[in-house]
Amino acid sequence: MHDPFTRMQPTLEEERLAFAQQRLLAMPIAGIIAWFVIGVAGAILPVNQAALTLLVVTGMIFPLGLLVARFTGEDLLGRSRKGNRFDQLFLSTILMSFLVFGIAIPFIRIDVSAAPLAVGILAGLMWIPLSWIIQHWIGYLHGISRTLLIVVAWYLFPAHRFVVIPAIIVLLYFFSLSVLWKRKRPSNPKPITMWREPAD
Repeated sequence: MHDPFTRMQPTLEEERLAFAQQRLLAMPIAGIIAWFVIGVAGAILPVNQAALTLLVVTGMIFPLGLLVARFTGEDLLGRSRKGNRFDQLFLSTILMSFLVFGIAIPFIRIDVSAAPLAVGILAGLMWIPLSWIIQHWIGYLHGISRTLLIVVAWYLFPAHRFVVIPAIIVLLYFFSLSVLWKRKRPSNPKPITMWREPAD
C-alpha cells in the first residue's frame, strides 16, 4: 500500500526561509572575539608579528563560530536542513573568504601595514550575499560601511592601522549583532505535500 501523500522538493523560497530562520549570531560573535584579539596584538606587538597574528586569527573565525554556535543553538553546517541550497551557498561564501587570502598575502608581503586593510575588507565581503539570502539590509550596510571606513582609517591613521581598523570592525560587528538579535525572523514554513491517488 502506497502512502497517498508525497512530499515535494522544497522550493528555493522555502529553503531560503528555512535558512533565514536562524539567529545568525554565532559568526558575528566569533568576529568580535577574533578582531578584538587582533586589535590587542596590534597594540602590543611589532608590526610583523601583529600581521601574522591577524592572518592566523582571522583564519580561525569559522571554527570559532562553530564553537559559539553550540551556545547560541545555531546549525552553521546545516545538518538539520539536509540539502538546503542556501546552506551550501553560505558555506561557499566561507570558502570564498578563505580563498581571498591568496590576494591578501602577496599584498601584505609588499606592505605589511596593509594587512588589516586587505583582510578586513576581503573577509567582510561575505556579508553581501548573506544580506540577500535573509532579505535584510544589515549585511549590505555592514559590508559597504566596513569597506569605506577601513579605507578611510588606513589613510588617516597610518601609525595605528593595526589598532584602529580592528576597532572599527569590532564596533560594526556589535552593531550588526544587535540588529540581527532584534531581526524579525520568518515563521516556520509549512511542509508541502501533494495529493496522489492511492494505487489500486
